[in-house]
Amino acid sequence: MADTNSIQRICVFCGSNPGTRSVYTAVAQQLGKAIVSHGMGLVYGGGSIGLMGIIADAVLKEKGNVIGVIPHALSSREFAHPGLTELRMVSSMHERKAMMAELSDAFIAMPGGFGTFDELFEILTWAQLGIHTKPIGLLNVEGYFDLLLAFISHVLQERFIQTKHRQLITTTSNDPEKLLQSLIHHKPPKNIPQLIDWKEA
Repeated sequence: MADTNSIQRICVFCGSNPGTRSVYTAVAQQLGKAIVSHGMGLVYGGGSIGLMGIIADAVLKEKGNVIGVIPHALSSREFAHPGLTELRMVSSMHERKAMMAELSDAFIAMPGGFGTFDELFEILTWAQLGIHTKPIGLLNVEGYFDLLLAFISHVLQERFIQTKHRQLITTTSNDPEKLLQSLIHHKPPKNIPQLIDWKEA
């Protein structure tokens, strides 16, 4: 087993829908199993439906630790998972994202919709600002994020971000095990200033 001292819990952003292809479900299950095999716990949005529920169930099946964070207003729409190690109810989406970030040592975005993109770009923005230096990876199932990555390259070309900011997406892979290994061995960039004290944010 790899040395995971720096990553005790990993946050996964993913869809509340399963998507159209069975490969999304299969890879979510693989990721859940890989997380437990590395001695990590899962932090996620707390729902029991879509890829959210699939990855939570996969971790729980392997006797892993799962913390869900869900706003009261969404607990019925996303069907708050009743079998988690811990379910934290919060008052807003802002509080949800902040708590998920605080609880986690690394982040993975899987296929998902607007909510997944919102979570991914907020955590990237916080890294850009120096609020955290935690690794961020994309589980690029069947090239799901290819167009997004091409657009980010366009943003870089147009000089709305710098190369060091593009590199905040530390790794991209379609293989859960390879992605986890890259996150485990990630070294925080030295050229991103620590602008904001996380404890004060």
